[in-house]
Amino acid sequence: MRSPRLAALELKRFGRGKLPRAALVALLLLPLLYGALYLCSFWDPYSRLDRIPVALVNDDKGADAAGQKLHVGDDLSKKLLDSKTFEWHEVSGAEARKGLEKGTYYLSLTMPADFSKRIASSSGDVPETGALQVRTNDANNYIVGSISKTVFSEVRAAASSKASRSFLDKIFISFGDIHDATEKAAKGAGDLKDGLGKAKDGSKALADGLDDAKDGSGKLAGGITKLDTAAGTLAGGAQQVADGTQRIADEANGAAEKARPHLKDNGKTVGDSAKLLADSIQPVRENLKKIIELAPEAATGTRKASEDLNTLYQQLCVDKPADGKVCPALNEAKKVMATGATLTADVNNLVKDQGGDFKKLDKDLEDLQTKARDLAEKAPQLSTDLETKVADINRLNKGAHAVAKGAADIHAGLGTAKTGSTGLDTGVGKLKKGASALDGGIVKLSDGSVQLSTGLHDGVGKIPDYDKQQRDQRTDVMADPVRLASQAMHKAPNYGTGFAPYFIPLSLWVGAMVAYMLIQPLNRRALAAGASAWRIAFAGWLPVAAVGVLQIAALMSVLHFGLGLEMQRTAGTLGYLALTSCCFAAIVQWLNAKFGAAGRILVLAVLMLQLTSAGGTYPVQTSPAFFNAIHPYLPMSYVVDGLRRLITGGDLGVVWQGCAVLAAFTVGALALTALSARQKQVWSLDRLHPELSL
Repeated sequence: MRSPRLAALELKRFGRGKLPRAALVALLLLPLLYGALYLCSFWDPYSRLDRIPVALVNDDKGADAAGQKLHVGDDLSKKLLDSKTFEWHEVSGAEARKGLEKGTYYLSLTMPADFSKRIASSSGDVPETGALQVRTNDANNYIVGSISKTVFSEVRAAASSKASRSFLDKIFISFGDIHDATEKAAKGAGDLKDGLGKAKDGSKALADGLDDAKDGSGKLAGGITKLDTAAGTLAGGAQQVADGTQRIADEANGAAEKARPHLKDNGKTVGDSAKLLADSIQPVRENLKKIIELAPEAATGTRKASEDLNTLYQQLCVDKPADGKVCPALNEAKKVMATGATLTADVNNLVKDQGGDFKKLDKDLEDLQTKARDLAEKAPQLSTDLETKVADINRLNKGAHAVAKGAADIHAGLGTAKTGSTGLDTGVGKLKKGASALDGGIVKLSDGSVQLSTGLHDGVGKIPDYDKQQRDQRTDVMADPVRLASQAMHKAPNYGTGFAPYFIPLSLWVGAMVAYMLIQPLNRRALAAGASAWRIAFAGWLPVAAVGVLQIAALMSVLHFGLGLEMQRTAGTLGYLALTSCCFAAIVQWLNAKFGAAGRILVLAVLMLQLTSAGGTYPVQTSPAFFNAIHPYLPMSYVVDGLRRLITGGDLGVVWQGCAVLAAFTVGALALTALSARQKQVWSLDRLHPELSL
């Protein structure tokens, strides 16, 4: 008798009564119970998270931020209630703790009383972290706690982004404050430039006055008057310079208070201007030295001229009286020359008396020059040396006041010589040269102030001054600079679709296992008749393989039409499952045929090994080493991987590999079953009296 007929006779036994027919129906529906019920129980649990009761505690008291009332807790609570992520219940802290302990709530989210205050602090002087408090109770359900971590990480990210926006918005407002302060400093530099322009006019007037004084002793009084006027102009210009530096110092100190935390990149322009100022001070110091050097020579020359005039008068008018018309004029000239000698002596004494001040003034100018050069060298590190530079500006201001005081003293000394002398022609000529050099130095200083003013105005243009729209745009980008653009390849639409490749082969294995509890793995009549071993093996395998195909039809119909399981490759999925059912039937048949009653236990053991090493839930790489080791040698591993590609899409290389492996397992198991059939055709005492019977 051939194998198909033997298989048909085996299945025909189930039509002889109601109970056998009911058993056959149960056998067909058993995989449906395993597969469909399991998948139905958690087909899409994430779509029903709004049924999980969660306590929401809002203890936030609010806060003031930049003159505005901030209620982060209320805003966040409203968004959570509108999101329907969970079934939120707004309760007090005590109710939340009590409900979490009793299991009324699965978890709780608490916004503390200082939540808004801490969020607002991110834009203040002492920023603090705002903490959302999440409590879970694994005694209620462990998985809910894991789900909450993902949900609340999004909540935390949203709150953090809002805090960052407040902080960054204040930074951009501070840029505007720095811009305004630098603009004021530029205006002060412009005032300095105007003051130096006036000082330049004064030095030019001084040079012109000394030129006029050289025309003759008869114009001495007018020349000294012009010199006094020019000196007054110089003193006024110097005072204006001092006033300008005072304004710069005041503006610089005020700007430094605001710019100190933020100023970074404007050091080069300031350094260039400071170097120019240092270069301009050197001619001023040299001219001051010339004035000190010329005063003694002028006093000596005038005194000698007076003595010579006295000697001439003695010779012409006293010792040997001459024409009476000459002596009165000569006597008058002698008196005037004596007065001139007295005046030049007074100027020389003034230089001597004020020598310490002149030296101190020169020392102050030298110190100012040194500091200016030092400032030029260190300007590139302006952000780190801001305090030192502000101190240098203050010393510059002090030096300018010292210059103004010295100029005022010179003006006062020249006032004494205002009544003039006619014997200062030579000295006035030398003074004229010094005045010209002083005028050139002031011209350079004026040019330097122009560059300083220009540099500060250029710096104003480089410092950003954002309006509200620009601040909002930049704040949004910097508060959330990186966005996640995620893309899923062959995405499973729900939880159940993702787990279907795991539970479907589980149900088919169970179906084959139960089938061989009702159907004999080896036909006894064929064994007794001495039929071919391969025929006996096929006769016991074909009915279970046929039942497996019917099981697949029932299971996949319910999954597709009942639960909505969508398959990218429907025909391929059904064919692959048919091959899987045939393979499982062959393996289970061999275990029962070879080991008898003990084989049923081995079938369960093999099932457990496949479930734990197939990688159906978590990647197999996360399992212990033992399960990674047996993973490639069990058929369910290939079934799970192949069904994933067939149901959700992807490369079919794994499917073809799985077909080869399952076919090999099927042929190998049938061969082993045939070998067992041949052995079972020889009766032994162990077969007549088995040690274990189930």
